[in-house]
Amino acid sequence: MINPTEIIPGVLFYSYLSTRQKHRVGFLSHNTLVLQVSGQFTLETAGQKISMKRGEMLLIGKNQLGQITKTPLPDEDYETIVISLQEELLRKIALEEQIEIQHKYTGPANILIPANDFLQGYFQSVIPYVRNPAEKLTTELGILKVNEGVKLLLHIMPELRNFLFDFSEPYKIDLQKFMLSNFHFNLPVEKFAQLTGRSLAGFKRDFQKTFGMAPRHWLQEKRLTEARHLIETKNKRPSAIYLDLGFESLSHFSHSFKKKFGKAPTG
Repeated sequence: MINPTEIIPGVLFYSYLSTRQKHRVGFLSHNTLVLQVSGQFTLETAGQKISMKRGEMLLIGKNQLGQITKTPLPDEDYETIVISLQEELLRKIALEEQIEIQHKYTGPANILIPANDFLQGYFQSVIPYVRNPAEKLTTELGILKVNEGVKLLLHIMPELRNFLFDFSEPYKIDLQKFMLSNFHFNLPVEKFAQLTGRSLAGFKRDFQKTFGMAPRHWLQEKRLTEARHLIETKNKRPSAIYLDLGFESLSHFSHSFKKKFGKAPTG
C-alpha cells in the first residue's frame, strides 16, 4: 500500500511509525486485508470514510482511489499488518474450493470485519514474522497464511464470496461524476480510463464530449482552479495542498500556478 516493509514481496506488508502521516493513494489495485495492531488507520474514498483502531480489521476492495491517514494514539505507536489478496491467488482458491459467483458485486467497496477470535488468532500468528524480519517467512509459508486468511473470512462471512471472487472488469461508469470526485489523484490517464471501465481511446473520446477538452488539459486546469480557491478563500498554504491536488512537487505546482494566473500561489 504506502511504503511499508515488504515481508513477502507484493503480498504481506508491515507498517510501523511513531508520527502522524497522511498519504494520497494513487490506486488500490488489489483486494486488501488490514489488521490494525495499534494506533488509528483511516481510509477515505469518494464514497466512504472508515477508521479503525487496535484489534479491528478492514477489507478494502480493489480498483479504488483513496487517501490513508496513519495516526499514533496516546501511549500507542502506529502498527498495521497488510495482506494483499491478489487476483491470481484468489482465482486459485476459487478453483480449489469450486467457488462460482452468479452476480457482479455491488455492495460497499470497503468492509469492517467484526471482531472474531479465529481471525484475531490468525493475525497473532503473523505478528512474530513481521516484527522480526530477520526470521524470514518463506514465500511458500506466506502464501499458505494468505490462503488461511481468505478461508477464515469466508467461514465467518460467507457473503464475502461475491466481494472476493468477482473477477469481472470494471463496468462503464458516469465519467463526469467520477472525474469531479477524483481529479486530485496523481494518476496517468490510462488508470483513469481503466477505473471508469473504458479503453484509453474510448476514455479520451468520452472525455472530450463531456468536458470539451483533453483529459490532461482538464486535469491541470481543474487542479489549479481548486488550488486558487483554497488559497484565496480558505487561506490554505501552497505547501499544505499541492500533494493533495495531484502535483508531484511544490516547485512544479508554483510554476504551473504562476503560468496560469500570472502570480505566485502565495498571492
